[in-house]
Amino acid sequence: MSQQGYVATPPYSQSQPGIGLSPPHYGHYGDPSHAASPPGMMKPAGPLGAVAPAGMMPPGPPPPGTHQFGQNGAHASVHLPQRFPGPPPVNSVAQSYTPYPPSTQSSYPSPVSTSSTTQLGNQLSAMQINSYGSAMAPHGLGPPGPPPTAPFQGPQRPQQPSILQPGSQVLPPPPTALNGPGTSPLSPPTHRQDGPPGAAPPSAQYQPPSLPGQTLGTGYPPQQASYGPQMVGTQLTYPGGFPGGPAQMAGPPPPQKKLDPDAIPSPIQVIENDRAARGEQAYTTNTRGQVPPLVTTDCVIQDQGNASPRYIRCTTYCFPCTSDMAKQTQIPLAAVIKPFATIPSNEVPLYLVNHGESGPVRCNRCKAYMCPFMQFIEGGRRYQCGFCNCVNDVPPFYFQHLDHIGRRLDHYEKPELSLGSYEYVATLDYCRKNKPPNPPAFIFMIDVSYSNIKNGLVKLICEELKTLLEKLPKEEQEETSAIRVGFITYNKVLHFFNVKSNLAQPQMMVVTDVGEVFVPLLDGFLVNYQESQSVIHNLLDQIPEMFADSNENETVFAPVIQAGVEALKAADCPGKLFIFHSSLPTAEAPGKLKNRDDKKLINTDKEKLLFQPQTNVYDSLAKECVAHGCSVSLFLFPSQYVDMASLGLVPQLTGGTIYKYNNFQMHLDSQQFLNDLRYDIEKKIGFDAIMRVRTSTGFRATDFFGGIFMSNTTDVEMAAIDCDKAVTVEFKHDDKLSEDSGALIQCAVLYTTISGQRRLRIHNLGLNCSSQLSDLYKSCETDALINFFAKSAFKAVLHQPLKVIREILVNQTAHMLACYRKNCASPSAASQLILPDAMKVLPVYMNCLLKNCVLLSRPEIPTDERAYQRQLVMTMGVADSQLFFYPQLLPIHMMDIKSATFPAAVRCSESRLSEEGIFLLANGLNMFLWLGVSSPTELIQGIFNVPSFAHINTDMTLLPEVGSPYSEKLRMIMNIMQQKRPYSMKLTVVKQREQPEMVFRQFLVEDKGLYGGSSYVDFLCCVHKEICQLLN
Repeated sequence: MSQQGYVATPPYSQSQPGIGLSPPHYGHYGDPSHAASPPGMMKPAGPLGAVAPAGMMPPGPPPPGTHQFGQNGAHASVHLPQRFPGPPPVNSVAQSYTPYPPSTQSSYPSPVSTSSTTQLGNQLSAMQINSYGSAMAPHGLGPPGPPPTAPFQGPQRPQQPSILQPGSQVLPPPPTALNGPGTSPLSPPTHRQDGPPGAAPPSAQYQPPSLPGQTLGTGYPPQQASYGPQMVGTQLTYPGGFPGGPAQMAGPPPPQKKLDPDAIPSPIQVIENDRAARGEQAYTTNTRGQVPPLVTTDCVIQDQGNASPRYIRCTTYCFPCTSDMAKQTQIPLAAVIKPFATIPSNEVPLYLVNHGESGPVRCNRCKAYMCPFMQFIEGGRRYQCGFCNCVNDVPPFYFQHLDHIGRRLDHYEKPELSLGSYEYVATLDYCRKNKPPNPPAFIFMIDVSYSNIKNGLVKLICEELKTLLEKLPKEEQEETSAIRVGFITYNKVLHFFNVKSNLAQPQMMVVTDVGEVFVPLLDGFLVNYQESQSVIHNLLDQIPEMFADSNENETVFAPVIQAGVEALKAADCPGKLFIFHSSLPTAEAPGKLKNRDDKKLINTDKEKLLFQPQTNVYDSLAKECVAHGCSVSLFLFPSQYVDMASLGLVPQLTGGTIYKYNNFQMHLDSQQFLNDLRYDIEKKIGFDAIMRVRTSTGFRATDFFGGIFMSNTTDVEMAAIDCDKAVTVEFKHDDKLSEDSGALIQCAVLYTTISGQRRLRIHNLGLNCSSQLSDLYKSCETDALINFFAKSAFKAVLHQPLKVIREILVNQTAHMLACYRKNCASPSAASQLILPDAMKVLPVYMNCLLKNCVLLSRPEIPTDERAYQRQLVMTMGVADSQLFFYPQLLPIHMMDIKSATFPAAVRCSESRLSEEGIFLLANGLNMFLWLGVSSPTELIQGIFNVPSFAHINTDMTLLPEVGSPYSEKLRMIMNIMQQKRPYSMKLTVVKQREQPEMVFRQFLVEDKGLYGGSSYVDFLCCVHKEICQLLN
């Protein structure tokens, strides 16, 4: 398949006769109260004339499972039966579709419509994808039948009249609540051997007949002109197009072929193409504004003057020169910065620069740090700042002569002159109270209420901590960790433990006044693990027994965090709290919460309250935590509503992580929890951090999203930042940018290491600037765009109605694509949807975001789950958000056990599943192994060590170690997928046609959502309609 684009086949665009699917909802995803007239479907009469009947909009293909276009060869034509009773569709759809008899007469009277209405209908009656540039018609696929005229060739020929061939007319869909009494007949899907029955015979080339009172439109006259260089882009038209309109290809009609089902842009294809072109090779960062490989492509990155894309990715690597251009395209200008990203072992770790007491060399005016963007002049005695253009004197200790091209002789010896990322040792000026910081402390805080004791959780935590405390993070050159540890248990009172090394037994001190928490002991609470090991082990053995007879079910929460902050304040060090909690804190105390899980608020303007904390106690607590460098990681074990929006606020704002294990069961969930706990303790982290993003003149950082706190407009304060947390930064113009100097970004993070050293981590990135819109579209990165849109939408959820947010997302998607169509694409029929090459999967990813449970107003989805996912996404980097919104689906039955490679991924749609297949799906939080009813016995035995499909126990969350090649290979694949992800993914085994399959199906994101939300095809039609309206 050509890299530039795709050629569409008709089944994706036409309404299928007899299938009463609703047209794609726009604005209201799954909102029953608007079913009668989906907004955006029926617009008031305006520039387009009268209202188009809703049926003009092609409702898209039959539901998933009817046409099985598999990427799996043999399984392509397997017909999957209806799964199980799910939520009923708008109209019940028959299981299989019988062919309609040939007919030239519509069974329903067609309404008389004005020509402008029909023109809109015609625009939408048809979809076909071509690519601009080198491949006008990849692989000779295209609409069958004689093309009337060629768009860009030869002198004009007279328009061909439309001819209706006998026997080729198709009945319109029957009337439904959504598509009105009857609709104009639409052109039929082109026939495929394994396509949906009911398609037209292959010979028929059909164009819509004229309706009563309508003259045939002539479409666009063939263009004959040179339009300059054509932009590479993906072009979608709805086949049929305008009667007599220009055809897509010149020359003789292509041979009748079985058309490719992958007619609309495929994320899988885009990922594979990038891997093929750029994978397994070196990517050097020596060129300003170059677009890096996708996050899904493995390559070795060599820093040669710009920060690695592991640290910074941008929504576009070419900024528009003016704010007017930025407004025109509506492409957000943003960077997703992951300052502590993990670097693979085959790449060079960051160099540490130490200028002693002089400290880093900085610009006098804007305070930017010395970097490759500084220009040395006057023989090396002065330098011009690349950010503010101020000319500074070079400090005497830093002087060096210049060579014949004006570069310092020590250019390659100094990381800060030749690399995009490096670290400085910070001087005392950069420390609190101008004195070196103390090493951080970890405090473990365990909820010992009745349920946690009963289910064995407390014992599990205490046993695991004995092992984990041996693995506290330490600097590479150090033998032992400098981190001190402390322990608190709590229910509705707090218990502090003295574990000083000279004690024979640990001592417990109880604080019952939870309103004014204080730390009852200073000496012996925070200790060095190595020194106090025996006392600590003694304590961990005693805790489960100490509370074994407790019947206390009520807990506090805010006072627990308060106690941790007070302890760190008293010890004058930053640190991290590990809180293990399981219920709504209902005991009398600050931060007490009540159950406010009110489904009646859903779909009202008050729905936003469900995402806001109940009380402002947690806001001020988060502020205090950040001020004292106290990060909070929360391990939650809820069995019912716990008000995630309130409990998760402090972890989210302090750079901590939230882990949630619903209905925790020891034998099923303990492994997932222990993996998360190990990872959270061992991962790379910086404490008490402040981040500043500086830019060159002409633009500035205006908005920040992430696990951050901001007390002013420029300083991003973080109690801690670890290797998985990203901060997304939006930029706006405050002047013109020049193509020569480009747009420069410097991100500086001041932080304390795990050994207590104060450091500065610097990342620099240079972007291009252009006054050509086409350059901007060529340099976009869809994965970063979706990260930005998700975070800005999830931030807006706190203040705006969800319906408004969804509409803004759809409008902005349409606007970005319409601007490209209008300004960058070659002229073509209005019935074409043309997508820029770098954005061709933007619609599918945007639809995945719109279907996320945070933006879906549905009572079936637990409020806590929506609040939890909102909090997770706010700190995600680009790789994590990409997998979260578009999961990876691997056909395990296709894996080659002799090779180390993965089986090629398939698209997330039910049509890709097959009864004879086994599929693994992962989205970074969940992992599913889906088993088709006719899965090969050999595989079943090799993976599960049971005789047949019926014997598989679906309760397992870990695969058995069978020792067979299939088992080894599958476990290897799962381990590799897990290694790169911040959360341990719990495995769920799902059998085809069994009830738990409902949960799995939510992740088949190209299909219609279980709880509302369009299919990818419907959404593409919806976006196309919006674009047409914008262009008209």
